[in-house]
Amino acid sequence: MKIILPVYLTLAFASLVHSQTLREQLEAREAAGSKKVTPEVKEEFAKGIASIKVAQIVEGAKKVGDQAPDFTLKNAAGKSIRLASELKRGTVVLTWYRGGWCPYCNIAMAAMQKELPAIKKTGATLIAITPELPDKTLTTKEKNGLDFEVLTDLNHQAARQYGLLFKLTPGVEKLYGKFFDLKKYNGEDAGTDTLPLAATYIIGQDGKILWAFLHHDYHMRAEPKEIVQFLNNLNEESSKNGEQGGADKPATAPGR
Repeated sequence: MKIILPVYLTLAFASLVHSQTLREQLEAREAAGSKKVTPEVKEEFAKGIASIKVAQIVEGAKKVGDQAPDFTLKNAAGKSIRLASELKRGTVVLTWYRGGWCPYCNIAMAAMQKELPAIKKTGATLIAITPELPDKTLTTKEKNGLDFEVLTDLNHQAARQYGLLFKLTPGVEKLYGKFFDLKKYNGEDAGTDTLPLAATYIIGQDGKILWAFLHHDYHMRAEPKEIVQFLNNLNEESSKNGEQGGADKPATAPGR
């Protein structure tokens, strides 16, 4: 028996889904995914997350107030993009994702795309970085309809500069290997035991990190609306001070 909802109920449901925060979307995906795996698999992933915390990767990463390391990386079309050049045009939002194979990354990138007009309105530029090879980044861009630059961090060069790299536990590396080959995504020299944190930074035109989201748990991502709010506040402060960039007003993402 096919149930047809009244139009107003259908629209109300669509509006509810559309208005979900990124965190709510990620929690829903995590809940759905946990039903499909065994307790043993859950335990292995939990151990993997715990190992990143124990290794204090977050503590060692670049933070608010630090100078953002410059880099030049290629996009899916093979064009070289330099951070320093982008900063000459305005503030840069820099966000890492692990790969198109990661459902949480795809949800996060789609959420960033949704807020892209608001980010652009502030005068900022959004750039995503991933260890994926260019042909894979192109697939990710097309799959999620991304209209911002996605750069390949070949062999984790930039992630290493920002202190974002961590080692997978042997158990997690083995689990990933059952479903996909990381070398096919990231290249032979990138290895199958290394990934970056899903970090996000807002970088001022002077190269200083103004805002940062860092977390050892890959389920946790920067909330796009919080990024937009910070950028708007930054512009308001700049207007009051008669300045550009607002580089003297750093902040860390709440509770991160």
